[in-house]
Amino acid sequence: MTERNLMHHRITRLAIPTGLLVTGAIVVGCAPAASSGDDVTLSVWSWQASSAPKWEAVFDVYEESNPGVTIEFEGYQPTEYNQILATGMTGSDGPDVAMLRAYGGVQPAIQADQLVPIDDVVDGLDQFEPSVLRAAQGVDDGATYGVPFAYQTMHMFYNKTIFDEQGLEEPTTWDEFIALQEDLLDADITPMALGARDAWVLPMFADIVGSARYGGTQFEEKVLSGETDFTDDDYVASLEIVEDMQEYLDKDVNAIAVADATLQFASGQAAQWPGGSFDLPTFQESAPDTEWGVYDVPPPPGAVLDEAVTPGYADGSFGINASSDQQDAAADLLRWMTTTEFGQLVADEVDQFSPVPGVSYSDPLMQEMNELYEANPAPYLLLVDFRYGDPTGTDVLGPDIQALFLGEKTPENLAEDLQAGVSSWFTPSP
Repeated sequence: MTERNLMHHRITRLAIPTGLLVTGAIVVGCAPAASSGDDVTLSVWSWQASSAPKWEAVFDVYEESNPGVTIEFEGYQPTEYNQILATGMTGSDGPDVAMLRAYGGVQPAIQADQLVPIDDVVDGLDQFEPSVLRAAQGVDDGATYGVPFAYQTMHMFYNKTIFDEQGLEEPTTWDEFIALQEDLLDADITPMALGARDAWVLPMFADIVGSARYGGTQFEEKVLSGETDFTDDDYVASLEIVEDMQEYLDKDVNAIAVADATLQFASGQAAQWPGGSFDLPTFQESAPDTEWGVYDVPPPPGAVLDEAVTPGYADGSFGINASSDQQDAAADLLRWMTTTEFGQLVADEVDQFSPVPGVSYSDPLMQEMNELYEANPAPYLLLVDFRYGDPTGTDVLGPDIQALFLGEKTPENLAEDLQAGVSSWFTPSP
């Protein structure tokens, strides 16, 4: 399926009333604020409070190259950010530039005409991969509302010290993967740390262990076109893998929060961590003397795909608040965000993958993760395609996997619940 057809699916599957859209005319043709001789202060809001010093270091570089421009970075807690941003964007106290959630997460602000479409304002958008750029595009008009700043990949992390001590190696086949888990159990080491009390991590876990089984991008194309749905035997089989993996998790997995699971892995109480590239800085800071590795889970027998895949997704973008009185300066900042300089700073300072071409990674593990993703990418399906309505796919599957671990539901139940949930708003487009 072409990228154009994939966008067509996203535009037609959810009916969203079209309001009066803010046009790029409000910024086109105006002299850049940074060159006007006046001092300018831009407020930039983000949900990455824990990374605030890193982002400040990024924007310090911009300030140095643009005398008279001051960037005030405000980081909020991820769980609180959506409401804070929604409130701020409705009045005059909001940011000039906002970090925007990807895919379905940005749509409420677009529908409320709170963002400026930037296709005619910011050059360089065509250098981004269409699959990344569409995370900042409106489903109703196809316009772009943000400059992508990062993407995340999902893998199985492991503690190299534990592997070396136990004589273990990265698995390359499914049999080796299962044997690895059994060897860890025999050594009284928890094979995988997972914070299942926080339901949001569980759909990620499902894709890390099951994407190759149900077919990754191939399944995405079929489910978007209506050729199949989530009750498909291959998708159910991927959920059976999730059920089978419970044997290799903490016996009280549903009572363990992500923070506690992180401590288990970072302290060496568990040998592996199914998670995202965004987790790496936490592990490196928590246990600086520990060496980490990653691998992608090999496909099991009967898998649609015969190679391991790396699920991934665009993390977010930076967009312009339509109510900002610093439109020109905000547009200048977004133009800088399309440059290799900005992309390299995101990689070096924020420790995230930049979608800007030409960026390199000094951290060998980041380089390895990026190469794995480039070789065999797959979408983090329920985030990329099924967060455009209520209930979202992740909101259905997360709590259902908790019920699966409690023995209250079967993989078939999970597939049926997921299909029923997204069917309330999702319409396939043949």
